[in-house]
Amino acid sequence: MKKLILDVDTGVDDAQAIMLALAAPDVEILGITCCHGNTPLENVLKNTLRVLKVCNRLDIPVYKGCSKPLLARKQHAGDYHGKDGLGDVPDPDAPGLELLQKRNAVKALIKMVKANPGEVTLVATAPLTNLAVAVQLEPSLPEKLKALYIMGGNMESRGNTTACGEFNFVADSEAAYIVLDRYTCPTYIATWEFTCRNSLPWSFCGPWLDMKTEKAAFMKKITHLSMTKARSAEYQKEITAGKGFNSCDTYALAAAIDDTLITESEKVAVTVELEGTYTQGMMVLDYMEQLKKKHKAVIMKKVDLEKFKKMLMNSLK
Repeated sequence: MKKLILDVDTGVDDAQAIMLALAAPDVEILGITCCHGNTPLENVLKNTLRVLKVCNRLDIPVYKGCSKPLLARKQHAGDYHGKDGLGDVPDPDAPGLELLQKRNAVKALIKMVKANPGEVTLVATAPLTNLAVAVQLEPSLPEKLKALYIMGGNMESRGNTTACGEFNFVADSEAAYIVLDRYTCPTYIATWEFTCRNSLPWSFCGPWLDMKTEKAAFMKKITHLSMTKARSAEYQKEITAGKGFNSCDTYALAAAIDDTLITESEKVAVTVELEGTYTQGMMVLDYMEQLKKKHKAVIMKKVDLEKFKKMLMNSLK
């Protein structure tokens, strides 16, 4: 069994990623740690429990993490994910926050990794605040991880939040800098441009969400707002250019489950710009090796889309 810890800021694509992980036959989710991001932390916690309830997996422990970035001003993505993070379609019977674990997410993360040295793959689909605080408290944490998968950053300075910055890295640039500097375990990054270029065709999204299951009905309801946004004239300017739906976080999670999913990648040292007027939060790829970093990250380039689609279909059955 592959042991995963998911670090999330549950919006629509995090929900899709969680459901994909829950459906994988050879995966054990040790816990889900929650962070500010797509929506304020309290919504993230509620949303995570909602997803687990739909999948009948409220046995998985959920932990409350950082509610704000290390230094940056808080920002959220309500225009895309909805003010509540899940498409503004509330559930009156949603689980209550009394189901949360009492232990803080950062301390829980450290404890879970220490209890399973060399076995845990950490999948981070939120701003990296929890991970940055964890490595400050426990500097040996990265060497105890099997691998780290991140959805965040960019490889060609194309932004989706600022001119040159992707949301997760812009939302806590200092945390992203710390994580890329200190997590020297095998590191795999699904960037914004990569996810856009491997978007799900609209011809797939219809049959996927129209499956006659409770999970599919839930997913169709929560994705309506973001899919409408993705089809809008404003969004046509993005790299996807209206070709399909971009489930950003799901790519990192799917790659963590099945390492044959990524068909093209490159290894390069990376860091994050912290001071640029236009480029703060931009991920920098050091092709000239001026950073003198021994640790190189694997930057995903292409995905086996048919295999990815099958995983998504299975997640809603």
